[in-house]
Amino acid sequence: MLRLLAPAKVNLTFEVLGRRDDGYHEVRTILQSLSLADELTFEASDDLSLTVEPEGAAPVEENLVLAAARLLQREASVSTGAAIHLRKRIPMAGGLGGGSSDAATALLGLRRLWGLDLDADALRELAAQLGSDVPFFVSGGTALGEGRGERLTPLPTPQGEGVVAVPDASRPRDKTGQMYGLLRPEHYTDGSATAEAEARMRRGEPLDAHAVNAFDGVAAEAYPFYAAMREAFEGVGLRPALCGAGPSMFALAREGKASGLAESVAVRSGCPALPVWFRGAWGLEGIAVGQ
Repeated sequence: MLRLLAPAKVNLTFEVLGRRDDGYHEVRTILQSLSLADELTFEASDDLSLTVEPEGAAPVEENLVLAAARLLQREASVSTGAAIHLRKRIPMAGGLGGGSSDAATALLGLRRLWGLDLDADALRELAAQLGSDVPFFVSGGTALGEGRGERLTPLPTPQGEGVVAVPDASRPRDKTGQMYGLLRPEHYTDGSATAEAEARMRRGEPLDAHAVNAFDGVAAEAYPFYAAMREAFEGVGLRPALCGAGPSMFALAREGKASGLAESVAVRSGCPALPVWFRGAWGLEGIAVGQ
């Protein structure tokens, strides 16, 4: 049996530079893996199957884990199967990349289980067929994302911790598409906030205490609770931003303060809030449970 972690992520910066001719948006973003993680278990089997815990946490047939497994099985001409179990800890559709991370971890775990000779680039090519965030999770850590977010440049992982709050709110089916649809030209930026954060990381300097997300400019239109959530963070001295397209929110915290601040944010907001720490990059073996 093989047990691997599938870490969540936040966007320390997320800037939209403008709309492209192909209909997509040009972005510059810094993605950062977190300590919060789902857990996947892989066992040899004649058939390909997936179970999810807690029951009902994610529809099995729509799950990217199963899509990743079928894709790898087909592209690598694998005749055997696998019994995969997914234990969900990352909130669903919260902007934390849980589904994408699960899919990438499935590729890593099945590569080992099936004894496949595929390098990181080959896995990222497969991952790109599953979603724009999936290639990042093949190696994780810290990375600059450009284009639609699919062009990745590894960065040094800074020391960092923070607070993630997850409101109990409904998630539209095409949440990210709807958030992009709300953006107007005044929400576009020149990428300078991302460039500054990248430069700090390369110099080994502490990050600015403020995450940046273009979707914050339209979040109040999409999420009725946004102002109250923001107030809960600001009430304890934190400067929050949306996680991805939301609705979860994230704020950087001073070293050693994340746990206490998470408790305070939870009390003020009435929503679950978690302390998180930054996680560095991993290799093709993935992250074993307990690491």
